[in-house]
Amino acid sequence: MADETLLEFPCDFPLKIMGATRDGFAQIIVEVVLRHAPDFDAATVEMRASSSGKYLSLTCTVRATSKPQLDALYRELSGHPWVKVVL
Repeated sequence: MADETLLEFPCDFPLKIMGATRDGFAQIIVEVVLRHAPDFDAATVEMRASSSGKYLSLTCTVRATSKPQLDALYRELSGHPWVKVVL
């Protein structure tokens, strides 16, 4: 089955989102995450700049309730023009 997953829901699921460092990047990412996980606490976002300062990595741990929820969140983040990589 295509919907099979090794995850058991609900679960805490960390997403790492990377993009170029720019004003508003973290806020935009948090807004996207909140659309899919309304109980997400923005205060828990971990931010790390690359050694050159050119890129910013955000780790957002969401309380995932289903695979479709995670898939939709991943799709929206991946499709955002400011986002380079979502892991």
